[in-house]
Amino acid sequence: MFIRCKKKQNKNHSFNQSVQLVESFRDGKTVRQKIIKHIGVAYNEQELADLKALALSIKEKLETGVQPSLFSPEQLPAKEGNKTPDAPAFSDEDYQVDIRELVEQGRVIKGIHDIYGALFDELDVAKTFKNPSNQKAKVNMFKQIVMARIANPDSKRASVHALEEQFGVSLNLDKVYRMMDSIDDQAIARLNEIAYSQTRQLFNNKIDVIFFDATTLYFESFVEDEFKKNGYSKDLKFNQPQVVLALMVTKEGLPIGYQAFSGDTFDGHTLLPALQQLREKYDLDKVVYVADSGMFNQQNLLQLEEQNFDYIVGARIKNLPNKLTEQVLDMRHYRQLNTTIKVARFEHKGRILVVTHSQKRARKDQADRDKGIAKLREKLILKKSPKDYLSNQGYKKYLQITGECNGELTLNEEKIAQASAWDGLKALIISKECQLSDAEILEQYNNLWQVEQSFRITKHDLKIRPVYHWKPARVKAHLAISFAAYMLTRHLEYRVKLQYKKLSPAVIRSLLISVQTSILSCDKKRIRYAIPSPIKLDAKKIYRLMGVETQTTPYILEKY
Repeated sequence: MFIRCKKKQNKNHSFNQSVQLVESFRDGKTVRQKIIKHIGVAYNEQELADLKALALSIKEKLETGVQPSLFSPEQLPAKEGNKTPDAPAFSDEDYQVDIRELVEQGRVIKGIHDIYGALFDELDVAKTFKNPSNQKAKVNMFKQIVMARIANPDSKRASVHALEEQFGVSLNLDKVYRMMDSIDDQAIARLNEIAYSQTRQLFNNKIDVIFFDATTLYFESFVEDEFKKNGYSKDLKFNQPQVVLALMVTKEGLPIGYQAFSGDTFDGHTLLPALQQLREKYDLDKVVYVADSGMFNQQNLLQLEEQNFDYIVGARIKNLPNKLTEQVLDMRHYRQLNTTIKVARFEHKGRILVVTHSQKRARKDQADRDKGIAKLREKLILKKSPKDYLSNQGYKKYLQITGECNGELTLNEEKIAQASAWDGLKALIISKECQLSDAEILEQYNNLWQVEQSFRITKHDLKIRPVYHWKPARVKAHLAISFAAYMLTRHLEYRVKLQYKKLSPAVIRSLLISVQTSILSCDKKRIRYAIPSPIKLDAKKIYRLMGVETQTTPYILEKY
């Protein structure tokens, strides 16, 4: 089996290559080739490299005998439609039925299990458990709960109910909790290793940039313990305990790993432990770590440098020394990077400060400030008492009190002018050893939105918060289940984008949920029939690229 890149004739694209997995076979004396799997079409060199890396990953799995499958027959209830029409010996008479004698018993969602179930198997997520072949029931339960979180995230009790009602899968809730109790620190470490290795395979076993961020997850509780603690809440739930979740992803949003910390941990203190864990477990060479300004403090940077980590970190620049401030605000120090962005480098405390000026950002900064000040002027007409403006939040910082006795509130035009000097400026701190160019540095930092989008997926699409479990071990198991769901969601999104077109996780989920099968029974013949729903074009493409067959015609499930 080998990877073949075949040029295609296309008037609209000068670069057009099809990537295929091909196998040679002998037909008599002639050696022929057959396409095992069509990977996708590339329209530029980067797309070609990505498709070839994906093809190599799929090829390795096929050659090692990893064949995606949904469930073994003993795990799958008959009403899920696991049987194919030609499996049992049914006569023509069995298919002849008066439709007035048919009664619908239910409707089963197939798409989620068909596609995400196949991906669960292909990515070896079962190896989260040690010796998974000896723990089939536990692995299946884990898989089912992950499927439920992707399809319709809810509490474990509600997930068990949804699996029964919508997917035809029966689970015992107590056994689900016992399964969660077996997801210990070693299992979580194995899950992280699976995430890292599966992502690395997609990039020829080399990851050179890692994006890092942390967020908080609150609990519907007011009781703290050694793991759930009150802290600075990004959800503004300051009176409720929380945990801090640190997530590491590639620029495509593919997961590398995660780590959970007690709720009182400062975001910046999560960075180094997470990076050290990565270095200890995996063979990382020169990797640049990218994080936002929330991770920036002197202690962090010193520790990163002591450990020889290269980094790109967002920086706050309005409190720089006066001499350096003058240089940063002097546009004569900047060179044109492209049509809209200028860039300059400065030395600051033994590090490199990269500052950019963007015309687009400058217009936005000015528009935002003008809008805020306009609202402030309107408010000043109605409320003139200084007591109404005691805080210094937002645009209130531009107010000043004039007059010695009664104190009149006015706008400080000098402060407004000073603020305008910073319009369009953004700064980054990079390590001295970082060899990336200015353009590469900006490109990598701009990709940080992927990790922010990843948190939006975990928080909103997968509803990782609020957390309803109380015991620290159960909380960690819940995070592991959510991370496994996130890993499958992101890997499928990446494949669909690479091999077909860009579809969001929410759109993919909606498409797969629409792939359903109606279960009808005929009591007179004592036969159950399956009627597959029509499949939308985009869903068909997803099935095809995942190599999962679809059943489109009615068939007999069983005689009873």
